[in-house]
Amino acid sequence: MSTLEGLTEKAEGQLDKARKAESTSTQNYQMLKQSLTDEIKFANKDMDKAKKDLAASQEAKATASGDLEATSKDLAADIDTKAGLHQECMDGAEEFELSTKSRGEELNALATAKKIIVEATGGAAEQSYALNQVSFLQLSSGADLSKAEAVRFIRDLARKSKSAALAQLASRMSSAMKLGNAAGEDPFEKIKGLINDMIATLESEAEEDATQKAYCDKEMSEATAKHDELTAESESLTTKIAQANSASTKLKEQVATLQNELAGMAKAKADADALRTEEKAAYEKNSAEMEMGIKGVKKALSVLKDYYAKADKSHGSADGAGSGIIGLLEVCESDFTKGLTEMTAAEETAANDHEAYSKQDQIDTAAKSQDVKYKTKEAAGLDKTASELSGDLSTASDELAAVNKGLDKLKEMCVAKAEPYAEKKARRESEIAGLKDALQILEGESALLQTRSKRTLRGVRH
Repeated sequence: MSTLEGLTEKAEGQLDKARKAESTSTQNYQMLKQSLTDEIKFANKDMDKAKKDLAASQEAKATASGDLEATSKDLAADIDTKAGLHQECMDGAEEFELSTKSRGEELNALATAKKIIVEATGGAAEQSYALNQVSFLQLSSGADLSKAEAVRFIRDLARKSKSAALAQLASRMSSAMKLGNAAGEDPFEKIKGLINDMIATLESEAEEDATQKAYCDKEMSEATAKHDELTAESESLTTKIAQANSASTKLKEQVATLQNELAGMAKAKADADALRTEEKAAYEKNSAEMEMGIKGVKKALSVLKDYYAKADKSHGSADGAGSGIIGLLEVCESDFTKGLTEMTAAEETAANDHEAYSKQDQIDTAAKSQDVKYKTKEAAGLDKTASELSGDLSTASDELAAVNKGLDKLKEMCVAKAEPYAEKKARRESEIAGLKDALQILEGESALLQTRSKRTLRGVRH
């Protein structure tokens, strides 16, 4: 009974210890559960934040898409404007060529008139003004009328075509006629000089128009090419900056995620280490008690077996009851040994699992730390690149603004604002026709003067 009471007390003690261990395990479980619950809560918060960031990124993407669409529309409008400007330049060039052709025809007409005057009036002028002054004076009234008619033709033509040059020519012809008649000079020579001056003026204007046309074509071509080049460069830089900023933002988000994961891993490692320390301490304590119990049971069995094995007992012993106690102690010894073996196996398994977890955690922590390092460095490099590209974009934008300003000035100076070609052609034809009519009047008068001069000379000789 004493032995059973002792075993009962020991069993109750072990039961108390087991209950305490269970209570401790339950407490550890509750702490671990709370820790995991907190991690889940924080992870959910991180997930909510990530969703908000994703929504913000999608909104930014939508805004950027809208900006891209607006920019694309502006680009299309600029392309249409460029095409219109090119068409205007082509129309201006065509008008210039037609104007040059018309001016060339006018110059040819004036040169022909000059040649006709030289060929037709040379002899008449020589005979009229050099050989017989009296005959010219006798016919001066009809000649003055013809010259006045020519002047009137040119003056009417100048008024009709609104040509200041023709009006000036008519005025100078009138002055030459009056001054030539008063001084006794040849008015045809004066008119020839005026026609030569008109030809020289028209040639000079044609040369200036050609020079300006060549200058405008060259400058417009270079400015347009520079505009296209700077526009393409600005678009390329803008795209590169957007890509660099997007990549940098993505890397920073990845770094933040990795840092959160590292913090969670560190906390989980600390919790696992604490739990492992508690498990090891409990094993050492419980295994020591189990070993002590096994030794005690073995010692009791040895005592009982030695006692009941003696043949010279001085009293009648209860061998049956002793055999039962020995059997019960042997069962206890077997249970204690089995419990110690299971406890040791569980401890070894837990230790191996913790060691494997620690090694894997160390590897993962090192990999994520290196990843954070490299991604942070890469993000910094992208930020620097974006900053440099922003400087280049600012420079390109300034150059593009200057080129656009120069293009506006060139458009004001070079884009055709002159009268339409049809009106210019009609005006030129009217001027040429009027000048031809005036030359015909003068040529008819020259022939008349030549005929009358010859008759007068024959009369004088007679």
